[in-house]
Amino acid sequence: MKKSRSFLFAVLLLGISVLSWTFREDLFLVSKNLDIFASVYKEINMNYVDETNSSDLMRTGIDAMLESLDPYTEYVPESEVEDYKLKYVSTQYGGIGASTVFLEGKLYVNDISEGYPANRSDLRSGDQVVRINNIAVQGKDRAEISRLLRGPKGSPVTLMLIRDGNVLTKTLTRDEIRQPNVSYSGMLPDGIGYIRLDKFLENSAKEVRDALANISRQQPRGLVLDLRNNGGGILQEAVKIVNLFVNKDVLVVTQKGKNPEKTIAYKTYSSPVDAQLPLVVLINGNSASASEIVAGAMQDLDRGVVIGQRSYGKGLVQQTFNLPYNSLVKVTVAKYYTPSGRCIQALDYAHRQAGRASKFADSTMSVFQTSSGRQVYDANGIYPDVHVAARKVSPVTLSLFTKNLFFGYANAYKKTKPAPADARTFRLSDADYNEFVASLADKDYSYTSKTESLISGLTEEAEKENKLAQVKADIDDLKAKLLGTRKTELTTNKTEIKRVLESQIIARYFYEKGKIEQSFQYDKELQQASQVLNNKTQVLAILKGTGNYKTIGKPGKSAELD
Repeated sequence: MKKSRSFLFAVLLLGISVLSWTFREDLFLVSKNLDIFASVYKEINMNYVDETNSSDLMRTGIDAMLESLDPYTEYVPESEVEDYKLKYVSTQYGGIGASTVFLEGKLYVNDISEGYPANRSDLRSGDQVVRINNIAVQGKDRAEISRLLRGPKGSPVTLMLIRDGNVLTKTLTRDEIRQPNVSYSGMLPDGIGYIRLDKFLENSAKEVRDALANISRQQPRGLVLDLRNNGGGILQEAVKIVNLFVNKDVLVVTQKGKNPEKTIAYKTYSSPVDAQLPLVVLINGNSASASEIVAGAMQDLDRGVVIGQRSYGKGLVQQTFNLPYNSLVKVTVAKYYTPSGRCIQALDYAHRQAGRASKFADSTMSVFQTSSGRQVYDANGIYPDVHVAARKVSPVTLSLFTKNLFFGYANAYKKTKPAPADARTFRLSDADYNEFVASLADKDYSYTSKTESLISGLTEEAEKENKLAQVKADIDDLKAKLLGTRKTELTTNKTEIKRVLESQIIARYFYEKGKIEQSFQYDKELQQASQVLNNKTQVLAILKGTGNYKTIGKPGKSAELD
């Protein structure tokens, strides 16, 4: 017994010695590298042939260091802290409730938020902004314009505008602008509740709870929680939202970091609002982070049916640390794991190749099981239980949108047409569409398609290999055919272009709410969700992994209803 205790004591001492030596070595390496960095920084400042900006040098060094880790670890200087908080933490700021857009070097009012100072003062989409508080806007960048428009609640801001050739001056009183996490909630015509959650910032769980309470009073047959294009936010808010639908003391997510204090299991902590209401969660390729925590938990716990496309695949957790001089650093401190134990991180930042992170190979994926025994997979986002093919956007539509060529026609339409009777049923007539096409006669909406880029690359390679003469006729024939399709693309893509144009027009009359409601009539994922929720047998079949549906893609990952 004495020998055994002596041996254990010796092992313990050896372990402590190794840890102490490793700790001292780490401290030495940190100190050594900081000394080298400081010396390089000093010598450049003192001896470089041209004048240098010490702050720019340091910022470049910090950014380069963090860029080698992952895109979510970032440094935030004091000058950017307020913007950072608005993006990642808070949903409130002092302003006028209007967005702006630059067109041909001129600044115009774009979207108006209902009920805020811009709306109350009759600012309109298409008003040209010339001066803000007597400061000319010409030559200012986007950040400078935002600083001029924003300010404390109750403070005045004076705008000089041009509308229909007339000069107007309007003085607005800034208000607290709230960008809600829940941008829309209500009942769909078939008795299904709908909540659209755009982000997981402060109070997002409370907003979802309030929306759910309003919907519950109308006794819905089911609920759609729309997380499409939701890039995430605060992890704890995601846990609270799951808790609205899941019983107390159920594991939602586990985060695991290098440091033991970063390993935390998050469980539901209170009774749910409704643990029985049939639920569908909508996701797409832009649903990330906290969205994936919610969708993954609902899927693993067999609490809801996930519909849409595979999610983004961000399984990393960040924490913000305060730095000297009021700056911040946001650091990836852990990976998170859904209730079944899977991490859905899609990109491997630890093993970059040629400086780029690659996706985990399908062969490395592991199989996990939901509460009812359905198979789910890790390392590549959340796969939907029911897959709906994503709508593709044609290059011409994308070009029209990015070059703001819907903007002028939507404004002109609003000036000459009465408000539609109902945003949900609004559609543009063929005559109106032809009028829009005519308005593009003198506009540049050119673009370079992927096919054209490939042809250009082929031409260059053929020239390098001295083979251009042999293939030139074929390449010219391809170019001619592509040119022919360009002449008819406003006709062949008419349905898609009309949808975008309708969205822009309806926002002029009914703001963001109308824009969302008008989109319902084209929403394939929402239509699929309603179909599922209106068939309880089908919901149970999907959640149990049985019934009349077929797997698509990798077996066991997602289904498509017959």
